[in-house]
Amino acid sequence: MKIAVAIPCYKVTLHVMGVIAAIGPEVEAIYAVDDACPNQSGKFIEEHNIDPRVRVLYNSENRGVGGAIVTAYKAAIADKMDIVVKIDGDGQMNPALLPQFVRPLLRKQADYTKGNRFFRPESVQNMPAVRLFGNAVLSFLTKLSCGYWNSMDPTNGYTAIRTNVLEELPLDKLEHRYFFETDMLFRLNTVRAVVKDVPMDSVYADEESNLKIGKILPEFLRKHLSRLGRRYVYNYLVRDFNVGTVYSLVGVLLVLGGSLFGLLHWISGNAHNQTASSGTVMLAALPIIIGIQCIIAFMHYDVSNVPTEPLSISLDDLQAPVRQSTNTDLDI
Repeated sequence: MKIAVAIPCYKVTLHVMGVIAAIGPEVEAIYAVDDACPNQSGKFIEEHNIDPRVRVLYNSENRGVGGAIVTAYKAAIADKMDIVVKIDGDGQMNPALLPQFVRPLLRKQADYTKGNRFFRPESVQNMPAVRLFGNAVLSFLTKLSCGYWNSMDPTNGYTAIRTNVLEELPLDKLEHRYFFETDMLFRLNTVRAVVKDVPMDSVYADEESNLKIGKILPEFLRKHLSRLGRRYVYNYLVRDFNVGTVYSLVGVLLVLGGSLFGLLHWISGNAHNQTASSGTVMLAALPIIIGIQCIIAFMHYDVSNVPTEPLSISLDDLQAPVRQSTNTDLDI
């Protein structure tokens, strides 16, 4: 297996050479992507680098972390690499953990691995409370929109992926900026890829984050709702029509029907100064209660529907050369 490392480079000249130096000999290629960095990270690396594995790639315009990684992904596919590991150049991700991210891919236990800073209580002791709460909320939204209910810490950028799985994804359609990691999970779910979390500790260096919560929160909510709707339509209406579909449709219809029935009678009662009878209240409440139970059943079905069979296994079988068999019995 040929392993490559992708490093997005934007204002990381203080740390990137240390990151490159810490990458082990198991890696065959290192792609450092200068994402139109104002500090000219690419030239800085070329001037100070002594590692023959390093190849500097340049984006003509700033495309964000997603755009930088897609550039490296395409180079890795063209160079026939088998696995690509993404490590940020700001020193927050320890390259010594790389074998832990690659191991499940080599054993064909997963198609995509990502870091999880919430796995051990000790790992989050130094994490700011605001980040801890924000990541918990984003993790729940990502579970809803992407379908990986067994995954946590969706914004973690320490990842590894098989290139044959990458070839199944629409790389040019991936989000380019802060929503990139979440969009990757959404795209992976559409091809039924297996995602596995890798425990890691959180590290905060002296870098400044460009992420402004108040600015990106409305955008994140809109994109999560969009992915949730698309995932539901694709998995439960287009690709398959199953018991989860029935639960969800019946549940929504009952909740809406009961709510509308109760609202109309409440408005009518107020207009005529009449109190609703117990039978009317039950006719409104019962569909809502049953509908909520159906929606809960759908959620349970969706949680149990997380992909478990690695996509790379079937892709390896399809890509394996056809072996010509020889019937030696004819020579006997």
